[in-house]
Amino acid sequence: MSIVLITIIFAISSQTFALPSETDDRPFNKIYAFGDSFTDTGNTKSVTGPSGFGHVSQLPYGITYFHRSTNRYSDGRLVIDFVTQALSLPFLTPYVHINGNNDDNGVNFAVAGSTAINHAFFVKNNLTLNVTPQSLDTQLLWFNKYLEKQGCNETGTEDKCSELFKDALFWVGEIGDNDYAYTLGSDVSSETIKKLATYSVGRFLQVLLKKGAKYIAVQGLPASGCLTLPMTLAGTEDRDEIGCVKSVDNQSYQHNAVLQAKIEDLRKQNPQAVITYLDYWNAYKTVIKNPKGYGFKEPFTVCCGNGDAPYNFSVFEVCGTPNAKACANPSQYINWDGVHLTEAMYKVMTKMFLNGPYSHPPFNNLMNKKSS
Repeated sequence: MSIVLITIIFAISSQTFALPSETDDRPFNKIYAFGDSFTDTGNTKSVTGPSGFGHVSQLPYGITYFHRSTNRYSDGRLVIDFVTQALSLPFLTPYVHINGNNDDNGVNFAVAGSTAINHAFFVKNNLTLNVTPQSLDTQLLWFNKYLEKQGCNETGTEDKCSELFKDALFWVGEIGDNDYAYTLGSDVSSETIKKLATYSVGRFLQVLLKKGAKYIAVQGLPASGCLTLPMTLAGTEDRDEIGCVKSVDNQSYQHNAVLQAKIEDLRKQNPQAVITYLDYWNAYKTVIKNPKGYGFKEPFTVCCGNGDAPYNFSVFEVCGTPNAKACANPSQYINWDGVHLTEAMYKVMTKMFLNGPYSHPPFNNLMNKKSS
């Protein structure tokens, strides 16, 4: 096992994450992140993010770690934040906040509310009332603009492009849940969404590989039926043996199966690259089945809500509204606001991805390949 890998495992396991320094033997000098609100660290705010959770720019969002809102949809850090700390890198700058000297270690292009499918699809099907207009295509457009500003374009030098890619980890956070949510109750079938969303992610990954990405981590969808919002909306007859919404969980599971098949095809087509699939679904389910074993007392009840039974949650009074209040001990909760997770749960997920059996191939394979 390499010294770098041992350092990462220690950082993930400890309460205090490693801080970057000039002398660190960093496996990666940059991370480029993509995804939705599970990965967005500030590209949206209350007035531009998903309308259903329109108070992210104020406390209690950010209360645990930053002690102020940073426009992260949680009480503190997200998976991507723990990943950067474990790799001895600073937190990633959101794309919309690049100022010319704060992007040396990468950029976060993820957008809360973003879809995998292009926004035009939702416009065509009259499904734009609560839809964030950004999609993976938007994030790719931003990435291309960023590369051009760095001198990596058709007129740029090959060395400049190589410099931006050779020591970069590409982190593709979960994306696709919003596509299903936005079409709920419409004539658009979940089969159509699964086909189009997984195609969009596969095409996105192919573009990254063609540009020169060699180290990619891709998160699948979580066990979305275990989130409080779908549990509130679905009938009690639609439950699995641990209480999650069975139909939604099956939908996410099937989505991930198609996504994994596409990733396997990309591996065969691009043997020079390492693509690690992060199994959010099974990692999440493992914790839900044994919450106390991971330090949680509340598997479904939200930390920040309005007090409504049975989950301290109402779609009409979400976290940040006057009648909603945050719990005193977020670290004992899995769910933060009905859809998004607590910092404590994101930390557990990170450990399971980077130092557990929920990455395929194991994340240390990617690290070893980079170090060799």
